[in-house]
Amino acid sequence: MSQQRYRYCPQCAHALEDRPVEGKLRRVCPACNFIYFPDPKVAVVALIEQAGRVLLIRRAVDPARGRWALPGGYMDAGEMPKEALQREVQEEVGITIDVGDLLEIFPMVNSGGLSLGIVLAYHASPHAGAGEPTASDDVDRAQWFSADELPAELAFASTKELLMRWQRKFISETGGL
Repeated sequence: MSQQRYRYCPQCAHALEDRPVEGKLRRVCPACNFIYFPDPKVAVVALIEQAGRVLLIRRAVDPARGRWALPGGYMDAGEMPKEALQREVQEEVGITIDVGDLLEIFPMVNSGGLSLGIVLAYHASPHAGAGEPTASDDVDRAQWFSADELPAELAFASTKELLMRWQRKFISETGGL
């Protein structure tokens, strides 16, 4: 995913130019002084726990097609993070969740190391009577995993880090795998 490069001003339609603004090269309109500030992407993911297991999804789309990840996705404009997470989990696995504490904020980078935004990771649990997760949207499988059976093919650094922490917490609380 590359940064979109605008050619014309969204306010007056004049051709934009590259100019230094606040220490960075930015797209600027010489006619009306509009400055384009690219906004970062914000994604949300859930570490959903139930009965000593964590819910993972296998991605049906790129990036990381066929690899396991925590359920979640991008926030829409106007959404708050917890609402976005509830929507994404509902879309991907068809269950409602109770969103808990923010666990971590991770950088979101592409394969070339370019920063695309941030990932907000939350702890969550299925809402009472939520039912069993079913893969849909951009997911081809949803499955509960115990700490000793986590899949090796994980999609993202944030998923790997959160599952490693979850596994360590499980070991310290139960005395082993």
